Amino acid sequence: MPESITPRRRENYRKAFSFAESQVAATIERTPDFFPIYTTDGRWHHQGERWTDWTGGFFAGMMWQFHRRTGDQTWRQRAEHYSKLLEHRQHDREVHDLGFIFLNTYLPWYELTGDPDLHAVLVQAGRTLAMRFVDPPGYLQSFVAPGSLFIDIMMNVPIVFYAARETGDQRLLEIALQHCRTTRDRLVRPDGSTAHEGVFDTATGAFLRQDTHQGLRGNSRWARGLAWSLYGYSTVFAYTQNSEFLEVAQRNADHWLAHLPEDNIPYWDFDADLTATLPWGPQKDSSAAAIAASGLWKLSRQTPDGERAARYRDTALATLDSLCHPNYLAQEKEGSEGILLHGVYHTAKNLGVDESVMWGDFFFVEALTRVLTDR
Repeated sequence: MPESITPRRRENYRKAFSFAESQVAATIERTPDFFPIYTTDGRWHHQGERWTDWTGGFFAGMMWQFHRRTGDQTWRQRAEHYSKLLEHRQHDREVHDLGFIFLNTYLPWYELTGDPDLHAVLVQAGRTLAMRFVDPPGYLQSFVAPGSLFIDIMMNVPIVFYAARETGDQRLLEIALQHCRTTRDRLVRPDGSTAHEGVFDTATGAFLRQDTHQGLRGNSRWARGLAWSLYGYSTVFAYTQNSEFLEVAQRNADHWLAHLPEDNIPYWDFDADLTATLPWGPQKDSSAAAIAASGLWKLSRQTPDGERAARYRDTALATLDSLCHPNYLAQEKEGSEGILLHGVYHTAKNLGVDESVMWGDFFFVEALTRVLTDR
């Protein structure tokens, strides 16, 4: 393992991983067959709005991460059960999140077993997502409208690349590549920051404007969106080995590193009003930090420039250090059912603001798994 992972650091990560296991196990016991999205007053099970149903793969995906790290067969049984509950969504044309749902569940399951039925589900999910393609101008539409492109979809397009690779379907490959290039050209800015949404005229294919649903404003720098882009383009590079996508991920990462606060946990939007106060200060987003930590660790291993790679690796580790601190880890927060505190779902709708959010917990566990297994 890298020399910067000291024995004390490793032990802190192991303790955090064990705490994550205990929190997920408690949620399974408390509300069987339930897929959480965000907490309200620290509790997962509530009547709040979902906005869209996109996080089931994170809950089941953590169970696969636990099995991968520990070899515990109980976690495998739970992971298989919860993954199976999601199988019908391979045909779900209402969301743009099939990568989130299936790459975190059926892919590790298939890699473990080689079962062709699992492989078929993955391929179908990729084909279903590809049905969202709008041409011109060439992108996978968001769940909001045909003229809407979300930066989040960079995390989901890898399942289209997967289906293309597994089947040899050139049309799927063309769709995935075009989506990545349209997103780069319309949502990724020259300085490496990103917009949440691009709005298009579907009649002509003309690009109209950058906009947002979850960021501060259309021209701001929504933190989770930048993390999605950084991680997503890194994953696309892994599938394609195309350096144009590595360049985008590095541009995103360099912007991320240049604008982090001292504790390496971003505010929910890099342009947020830092005079706005909560009980503990301006709103951070631990979920964006967790996504970026996992993405930066992966990107550090893809980056040939040793000095640049070291910056990515060191920031990933420093971010994990902060997330393992009681300021962000829920271990000392009585009554909290999540793993990470101070996450954000949808600020404008006041959903999951300053709460635990399922993707934050998942990518935190994934980052711990990657570091502890040195992969």
